[in-house]
Amino acid sequence: MTDRDGAADNPLLTPWNTPFEAPPFAAIQPEHYRPAFDAALEEHRAEIAAIASDPAPAGFANTIEALEKSGALLSRVSSVFFNLAGADTSDELEAIERDIAPLLARHHTAIYLDERLFARVAMVFDAREHLPLTSEQQRLLERIHTRFRRNGAGLPKKAKARLAEIGERLALLGTQFGQNVLADEKSYALILDGEADLAGLPDFLRASAAQAAEARGHSGKHAITLGRSSIEPFLTFSQRRDLRREAFAAWARRGENGGATDNRRIVTEMVALRAERARILGFDSFAHFRLDDTMARTPDAALDLLNTVWGPARERAVAEREALQALLEKDGETGGIEPADWRFYAERRRKALFDVDEGAIKPYLQLEKIIEAAFDIATRLFGVTFEERKDVPVYHPAVRAWEVKDCAGNHLGLFLGDYYARPSKHSGAWMSSYRDQEKLAGDIRPIVVNVMNFAEPSPGEPALLSMDDARTLFHEFGHGLHGLLSNVIYPSLSGTSVSRDFVEFPSQLYEHWLEQPQVLRRFARHFRTGEPMPEELIERLVAARRFNQGFATVEYVSSALVDMEFHLLPDGGNIDPIDFEHDVLERIDLPAGTAMRHRTPHFLHIFAGEGYSAGYYSYLWSEVLDADGFDAFEEAGDIFDPETARRLHKFVYSAGNTRDPAEAYRGFRGRLPSPGPLLRKRGFDPAQPAGEA
Repeated sequence: MTDRDGAADNPLLTPWNTPFEAPPFAAIQPEHYRPAFDAALEEHRAEIAAIASDPAPAGFANTIEALEKSGALLSRVSSVFFNLAGADTSDELEAIERDIAPLLARHHTAIYLDERLFARVAMVFDAREHLPLTSEQQRLLERIHTRFRRNGAGLPKKAKARLAEIGERLALLGTQFGQNVLADEKSYALILDGEADLAGLPDFLRASAAQAAEARGHSGKHAITLGRSSIEPFLTFSQRRDLRREAFAAWARRGENGGATDNRRIVTEMVALRAERARILGFDSFAHFRLDDTMARTPDAALDLLNTVWGPARERAVAEREALQALLEKDGETGGIEPADWRFYAERRRKALFDVDEGAIKPYLQLEKIIEAAFDIATRLFGVTFEERKDVPVYHPAVRAWEVKDCAGNHLGLFLGDYYARPSKHSGAWMSSYRDQEKLAGDIRPIVVNVMNFAEPSPGEPALLSMDDARTLFHEFGHGLHGLLSNVIYPSLSGTSVSRDFVEFPSQLYEHWLEQPQVLRRFARHFRTGEPMPEELIERLVAARRFNQGFATVEYVSSALVDMEFHLLPDGGNIDPIDFEHDVLERIDLPAGTAMRHRTPHFLHIFAGEGYSAGYYSYLWSEVLDADGFDAFEEAGDIFDPETARRLHKFVYSAGNTRDPAEAYRGFRGRLPSPGPLLRKRGFDPAQPAGEA
């Protein structure tokens, strides 16, 4: 690391003498970030200038590999900052984020629009058939050339300037969008005062709500927050329809409350800017631009899948609603089933049909045991082991760290788990990394983090999860393994750096192991008695898998369709996003009583940055892969079949983006996937018994 002014006093700019060179979080203060970003940007600009002005003819080593090596310090500073800005933010970090996001966008745009640099990349790309490149090098060259083209390289100067302006503005708007949603979530709590307000709430929810109230200065009362682990159980169990309505309305209105945190104008501007960028790059719409570099390739392919599922899902949801309506009327309630009612009556019906209720399941799903289960499955599939380390620095007292080793006992990486909700954390769940695996700059081992928002238990009590919570943990751990098992040379091909509609495959596939009876028998144990989940409860739980799938599918697919329709607009227009959302839902005939899983003003996936913009469909696309992929293990007669696991490791979990996703899947499965297993999984295959609606 080169000498820099003030570097000795800035932990972001000095070597990290910590176990596994983990970030020294305790030493990093908000005032360190901007000087570190400035130094890292200056260093990266100098590296890029040296590549672009190299007098030697462009070659793979002095251009493509040199680009891969550049920006290491900027990646290091950025990874620390943006991980903390999501998981443990503050007013100071949010101010820095608003300041630095457009600056970074401008910096990266300038790289891709550097004519001298692109000329060298193009020279290597044009000569690729005559160069002695490995398959990974060929893939890297193709991906870098594609990134330059998709960012405007080769366009006229005026178009480049406008793309730079758009990128900078979108970065700022995405940051503001996410911060506004967090602000609305932090500012709201439904205070429950007395037993009447608590009617129907199980002990685990009362305990977490009491703790939430205490933290908000309402000692002796209970509070429901807008975190999913708080509000979804409340909507499931509360017998108070008036309070369910109040809580659901606040949840649905995030980002739409007027004032400084309202996101409607941000959405309008972002949709228009994305459409303009796509036009400049020669695409019919932003959706066409985004999907051109995915497994789906076109919006029509994604829409075909969504529409294939929408019809049977809607039909199932309507049947489910009719059954719930009967229960509501039996309670003497008037009117139709509302979104605030659905979870409550669905839970009652599930208990009646399958003798399974969330309150009976949760005592068997201890967070500690579900973590242990996720680790054990990774050991049985891939031979990796996990050892908790108390000496590794972490950014919050609730965060835990594990060293991950391969089957030979060699260090593979670090895994951080951040499981509990707190006001400083954005909602949702995600996987990220503080360091990606690579071999170009040495044997660099990854530092991967899973971030959740489970309700924190009372002191001395274990955290108990719902089945959805447990699936979320398995899902994000599947992403985590994708980063930890990566075994590639080049950093930009590492781990989860794959196309958006392939990245969810390893994570969704991993969810399948959670619901296997042999896994539940071993790890689903009562938190008080230690007794395993009764066999008949496991059988009922498995039997109930397809219950309420109409509702679950329409709330997801409606969100994906709204996302796609926003980004199919050829010019974006000066739309009212709420009216537009309403028109789309009316056109697809969203069943009454259901709602989008993520309404537009708080749709973080597609507007807090560009990760899933025009790409929310990818969860369903990947579900085609994961349902078909798990069939490979079942066909082998062993859900831990060594040969199937070996292919999965080789072609998916360790391969990063070294192969085209279709080629990677074919390498694992021997063929491309069939949608049949997806329809069976959700209970929509007409050739299979549908079970109870």
